[in-house]
Amino acid sequence: MKILVSFFNRLMQRYLPDPFLFVIILTFVVFGLGLLFTDNGPYQMVQHWGSDFWSLLLFAMQMVLVLVTGHVLASSAIFKRGLGALASTAKSPGQAIIIVTIVSTTASLINWGFGLVIGALFAKELAKRVKNVDYRLLIASAYSGFVVWHGGISGSIPLTIATEGHFSQDMIGVISTDQTIFAGFNLAILAALFVVLPIINRLMMPSKEETVTVDPSLLDEAAAAIEHKVAMTPAERLENSMVLSMLIGLFGLVFLFYYFTSNGFKLNLDIVNFLFLTLGILFHGTPKAFLEAVTNAVKGASGIIIQFPFYAGIMGMMTASGLAAVMSEAFVSVSNQFTFPFFTFLSAGLVNFFVPSGGGQWAVQAPVMLEAAQTLGVSIPKTAMAVAYGDAWTNLIQPFWALPALAIAGLKAKDIMGFCVLTLLITGTVISLGLLFL
Repeated sequence: MKILVSFFNRLMQRYLPDPFLFVIILTFVVFGLGLLFTDNGPYQMVQHWGSDFWSLLLFAMQMVLVLVTGHVLASSAIFKRGLGALASTAKSPGQAIIIVTIVSTTASLINWGFGLVIGALFAKELAKRVKNVDYRLLIASAYSGFVVWHGGISGSIPLTIATEGHFSQDMIGVISTDQTIFAGFNLAILAALFVVLPIINRLMMPSKEETVTVDPSLLDEAAAAIEHKVAMTPAERLENSMVLSMLIGLFGLVFLFYYFTSNGFKLNLDIVNFLFLTLGILFHGTPKAFLEAVTNAVKGASGIIIQFPFYAGIMGMMTASGLAAVMSEAFVSVSNQFTFPFFTFLSAGLVNFFVPSGGGQWAVQAPVMLEAAQTLGVSIPKTAMAVAYGDAWTNLIQPFWALPALAIAGLKAKDIMGFCVLTLLITGTVISLGLLFL
């Protein structure tokens, strides 16, 4: 394991470009593939690219807020003490790796946005308290839990087909989560990943000579201090008043109470952001302290802001040109009744590089995969979960989803991707076996 980790780390450090350059290269790759495998010409491919370039703006803003509100919440004194108390249970680097993996995997099962932020924030707290732990592996371990999210209660594909009126209803009807998320084969895969992920990450710990640590003082962000002046202006008194923060925070808590009592524990990006924002306002105490924390948090959001439109353009080329369907059909053509879930999983993993959105990918692949599953007599729920797991699986080496965690950690994609490649190979084997034999 140490030899493999060392090899992949050197490989990623040497050849993996910055995520922005990665998305530019990916754009040209999809452009070329569209010319080779579809009837679209260069002008048409550019049209598809530009037409969808801004289609992810809402999602991009949600992701920015996931990062900012999560960062603001974590920088509050109360939250720091809570994460710190949990982090203090780790007494060695190995324990730190195992604990952060379990925490991030559990959080990702609840909600993928929640898992991304909490895992990275918790990893930072562990790095402050545990000596000689590899900081890169800590963040990679926190990110590795993301692989389970589609099998959890926020999985977009199983939730889509369980919703009345979904676009495939005429073909497959409404499929309850008892057949997907809570089906025996999915619970078995999740249980296996829960066991395997901490073991993988623990075994990937590099030798003492190759361990990369971080100075804990560099991870400490100065708390926003309230300025006490002898004679503050009315505006300054408002900025440093806890009353306004408590009142608006109360508004938020009342709405959250209404939401959860009406909908149950149903999380989505908007509710996660609303929860983080409300608690951040309350925990920082004053508007001034809260706004200073926001200012510090926004600095890490530049990657999301500038890269998501390019991914939207790639998605436009993949879907409008028919390239995504061509890729899916290629895997279907070599499948039989037994191997179909496996090849569906692989095809979803490949398409995910170019369409990094669970809902968007399902819209592209569902017509091809569902028709093939019905023809071959393969379980529709298992087919849907194979696409879902494929979408989550290659996120391990897709910088698109790692951006929030990397921004929180202050690392680059190439710092963690060496570890993630090995995790990808092993978890891919576990998921494949589950889809084939369960």
